[in-house]
Formats: sequence, C-alpha cells, structure tokens
Amino acid sequence: MGFLLSWSDYVLDLDLKTCIMGVLNVTPDSFSDGGQYLETHTAIERGITMAGEGADIIDVGGESTRPYSRKITAKEELDRVVPVIEGLREELAIPISIDTCKAEVAREALRAGASMINDISALRFDPDMASIAAEAEVPVILMHMKGMPETMQQNPTYGDLIPEILDFLEDAIERSVSAGIKRDLIIVDPGIGFGKTFDHNLKIIKALSRFAALERPVLLGTSNKAFIGHILGKEVYERDTGTMATIAYGVINGAHIIRVHHVRKAVETVRMIEAIRRGRV
Repeated sequence: MGFLLSWSDYVLDLDLKTCIMGVLNVTPDSFSDGGQYLETHTAIERGITMAGEGADIIDVGGESTRPYSRKITAKEELDRVVPVIEGLREELAIPISIDTCKAEVAREALRAGASMINDISALRFDPDMASIAAEAEVPVILMHMKGMPETMQQNPTYGDLIPEILDFLEDAIERSVSAGIKRDLIIVDPGIGFGKTFDHNLKIIKALSRFAALERPVLLGTSNKAFIGHILGKEVYERDTGTMATIAYGVINGAHIIRVHHVRKAVETVRMIEAIRRGRV
C-alpha cells in the first residue's frame, strides 16, 4: 500500500522511496551518541551533515529514553532543542521532527520550526499532546512501548507479541483520529527496544509485514540497539553492520521510514534494497 504524506510545505512520497530519518540527540545520556551533540552549534552542524548525506527528516530529541533513563523538566528539554531547531530551520528545506512526550516541548518546537511530532508514548503521557498535534496539522509518529523508559526492560512479557502490539497501535490510531488528528498524517512505530527482549525485537522485524494491516506508514528504529550488540558481541559504536542488516530486512518487509544514526550507510543500504526490489536505480 502506497502512502503520500503531504502537509504544510512538505511532501514525502513513501511509495516512491523509503525515507531516512536522521537521529539528532541533544542529550548527555542517550545510549548511542549521548554528549556528542549537546552543544547547539555542534548539533546544528550534525543535522546539516545528515541532510547532506541524504536524510529526508531530522529527528531532534532533548531527553534520553534509553532504558532506566532519568526524566528531565520541560524547561531543560526546551533549552536543548529549541536553539537547534531554529538553527536547522534556517539551513534546511527538509522536515524537522521533535522527539518528545511533552506537549509544552512539542508546542514550542513547532513554533521554532519543527513540523513533525515523534511521541514514544503514542500521545499517552501528556493529555495536551493530541490537541497540539491536531491543531498544528503535522505528522505524528505513534510508538508502541510496554511500560515506561525507566521500567520497560524489567522482564517485559507478552501473551502474543505481534497481535498485542497491533492492538495497541490500532487503539492509538483511533484515539488520535478522535482527537482531531488526520489519519493521513499518522505513522506507526512498533517500538524496537522499548519494553521488548532481544528475541521480541527479532520477531517484530521478521513479522514487520503484518503491520500493513494498520494501513499506515511504518517507521523502524533499530539503529545501534542492544540486541544487535548482543548478537554480534559489539559495543554501541561498532554496530553499523548489524544495523544495516536490520534495515535491509525491514525495508524488504515493508518499512516506510528508517530512523538511524549513521545516515550515509543507511541511504546506501536502502538504495540497494530498493533497486533490487523495485528495479529502480
């Protein structure tokens, strides 16, 4: 099923190509790149670099959501992300996404130039988030997570993994539509690493084609995650090869958007998979 995301000044034709979302963590403690882009000018430079490497979206986050991470205030988060979004907006023509669960942060990020909302809580943690997204008429990414970031990896269990995630996301879609968010602007994310064991992550990637039943674009975020390190025996900075393998399998199985730290390699991986699958060069 083809999808065309059209809003404001942007169009993403997800039937024409798999889109690459570059991860830009303006945090001291994110699992993969915490501290590398905490300074505003460094973060802006990194975003510009990722766009030059072929990113279709830059996803800016100011609060780590790795397992057992600590919460921060909205002010702390805003102080980190708003100057970066403002700087990127002046330099880039591609969409900027704000990765947050806080309505206040989303609202100010949109004012600063962001044009998408990536909410790992699927709009559950802040009751005002849905109305902000609906009023702004921007794409919203709804992610499945079992538990909270500080507790999600404490023995996550499921009766039937894929149906439970599908049910959660279907409910999240309906809640969003009821709140006034356009169905055509909703993206779903099965939440690799968020309340899942290593085996759960593998099963989700293998069964990703089943998420087509939701009739919404699917985002896959496997980049550098612990299950890759566990399988390959690699530290977080050594997981590029494993990440690209998961991306290739994900694209073959129906991923429409790939969220990744190392954009250039992901762009090349996706281009090869699409050339094989679609016959396009």
